[in-house]
Amino acid sequence: MFLPPHQRPNVAKALRAAFGTDELDTWTALSGGLSGAELWRVRVGGIAYLLRVEAPARDALRDPHRAYRCMTLAAGACLAPRVRYADPDDGVVILDYIEARGSVLDHFGSRDDLVVELAQAVRALHAIEGFPPLVDYLDGLEGLVGQAGRAGVVPIGAFDAWPRLHAVCARLTPQPVSSHNDLNPRNLLHDGRRIWLIDWEAAFRADRYVDLAAIANTFAADAHGETLLLRTYFGREASDAERARLWLFRQVSHVFHAAIFVVGEAGRARADTLEGPTLDALHQGLALGEPLLDTPEGRLAYGLARLRTANANLASPAFAEAAGRAA
Repeated sequence: MFLPPHQRPNVAKALRAAFGTDELDTWTALSGGLSGAELWRVRVGGIAYLLRVEAPARDALRDPHRAYRCMTLAAGACLAPRVRYADPDDGVVILDYIEARGSVLDHFGSRDDLVVELAQAVRALHAIEGFPPLVDYLDGLEGLVGQAGRAGVVPIGAFDAWPRLHAVCARLTPQPVSSHNDLNPRNLLHDGRRIWLIDWEAAFRADRYVDLAAIANTFAADAHGETLLLRTYFGREASDAERARLWLFRQVSHVFHAAIFVVGEAGRARADTLEGPTLDALHQGLALGEPLLDTPEGRLAYGLARLRTANANLASPAFAEAAGRAA
């Protein structure tokens, strides 16, 4: 078999359970995301499937038992590819293979059409019952920000604006739902007909605005996009408080991405200054297929762009205005 010897028994068991055989027609290694899992496109009986093999490690945020449950529930709601087999103890998953047809941006007549489809998908996701709780999202991010500040990757004080944002958002009444928590463009696949949500490692029950903010920051960053996103999601015009809450959680999302990339690149990249390209410029490059996130330096540059955006917004009068309206 094509896998290292220590992985073969678990994968053979998975194939036999899913298909009644561990014989494969073909197998092709695929490039993975940022999770470190090994991905393979395999064919059984002429049909393509995705084989995912990962170390079933656990830490404060990663738990395959929780992630696989969320993935299976999302697949049952037709938001994620069908799950043929999932064993969290072995770290082996077999899914229907979805052939991505370029970027999600390639399949819509306008950005508005894309925002509407994403808002509908997020609304359906949040309606699912059964995602397990993990931690309060803001408290979990508090720990991650502390880790990023101590990582020695960015200048001292880079995350100093976070405590004020944390304090404001922590006073808001929680709105927990079944949440993906990492709806970045790499976790959205379009097969030429529809969008699929993938990679559920970070999924747990969290505030609805975590997913809405992630979509807004990437695909609906202006006032028109925000309005359309919230109108489609709620099925009505959003209130001033709802728009303000989205603005605040958009900054939370920026801080999350900054912290996750800073922590992830500790020991591999370092920045002596926060200066760099704008977030809009980097998003345009990513939309065109530039391999920004394929190197430590690129991932850190993206994280710093997120941090600069959050810091600038939190230093503006819009922060105090949003805090007052959201409350």
